[in-house]
Amino acid sequence: MSETGEVMTRGGVRPLHGVLPPIPTPFTGDTVDTAAMEANVGRWMDTRVSGVVVLGSNGEAPLLDEPESDAAIAAAREQVPSDRLCIVGVGRESTIGTIRAAKRASALGADAVLARTPSFFKPLLTAEAFVSHYTAVAEASEVPVLLYNFTALTGVTLPVDVVSTLSEHGNIVGIKESGSDLKYLSALVDHTPDDFIVMAGSAPVFYPSLVMGASGGILALASVVPNLCVELYELAGRGEHADARELQRRLTPLAGLVTSVYGIPGLKAALSMQGFTVGTPRAPIRPISTSGIDTIRAELERLGVSCSA
Repeated sequence: MSETGEVMTRGGVRPLHGVLPPIPTPFTGDTVDTAAMEANVGRWMDTRVSGVVVLGSNGEAPLLDEPESDAAIAAAREQVPSDRLCIVGVGRESTIGTIRAAKRASALGADAVLARTPSFFKPLLTAEAFVSHYTAVAEASEVPVLLYNFTALTGVTLPVDVVSTLSEHGNIVGIKESGSDLKYLSALVDHTPDDFIVMAGSAPVFYPSLVMGASGGILALASVVPNLCVELYELAGRGEHADARELQRRLTPLAGLVTSVYGIPGLKAALSMQGFTVGTPRAPIRPISTSGIDTIRAELERLGVSCSA
């Protein structure tokens, strides 16, 4: 357990802020490539990110079974040093499934868990259901819990009053909000305690999210250009707003390409161009088209990122 807004790592209590990439899961054929996971995480640990998020949406988490999930977590954790964070996605459709996943993640060394909203039985997911679900997960989890709202994928939204209620729980330390609705994000900041962490999940609005009070970002873009994302975070933190706005303007096109335009296939393509071993997405997701690859390559080169042939 930890105080709200902090995460107990192997190196001590760490505040949860800065930039973390939600990393892809590498596959070789139909198998999780744990050696590639270790190598990839090692490369991200040579950048200025605060840690990594394993088995988030960009990790294709819903497409992995439980033994595969555990293998991916263990491989990533091996490469994350004690002064960085290893956060693990544990969202499942049932409360008991989420609890079991959180317990396994904790046993494998997770510093905190990220629990997306259940979404299958949408008409039954009332405010009371969400409060009950997350309270049960937080009570059972041996590590701090981050709420995870991603309306574009799940079709449900955690109401602000639900987040406000849950923010009072000592083991629920924050929320990742993956949308671009700045009014909603601002309301999350305004209606939760000062030490409750709101992490932006949408890179195209990362800078304005920081201005509105976000503590950092869990950004797919940070897998591709980690140091540039950290630079944007630091510029905003120092109040160098003109430079931050300009960097946001430069990053936004690539951010769109590896999220809303091409999604996971685009993210994996962008990383493959930089020598990461990520494989192709797991079916039924299809690989990116040749024209999509060319578009992403051009944007990376515009940002000065070296790409392989």
